Amino acid sequence: MFKKVDRKARRQKKHHRIRRYISGTAEFPRLAVYRSAKHMYAQIIDDVNGVTLAAASTLDASLKENYGGNKDAAKAVGMLVAERALAKGIKGVVFDRGGLLYHGRVAALAEGAREGGLEF
Repeated sequence: MFKKVDRKARRQKKHHRIRRYISGTAEFPRLAVYRSAKHMYAQIIDDVNGVTLAAASTLDASLKENYGGNKDAAKAVGMLVAERALAKGIKGVVFDRGGLLYHGRVAALAEGAREGGLEF
């Protein structure tokens, strides 16, 4: 018989493999992306101190009314997280796609963050 594919476990395995090489510091924190079926989430994390410096998602009050779970929403999340990071003096980040393909909503979020002023 065929074995059922556990997509979440495969994504987590890829993420752990990527995280061996990607880590956020105080100078260059990690921009972590998570994509669910309906929403997009982004956090800027300092892994050395274990602190989330800025975060944004499609569940934020400013985005929730105007956007759904599409590329436009992902781009808006990227711009919002970039705005919040720049307010705290963060200009450069390391992009962590979370085991997801750099395509579609993930790429749109990255594009929005770049347009918002983040460098990576």
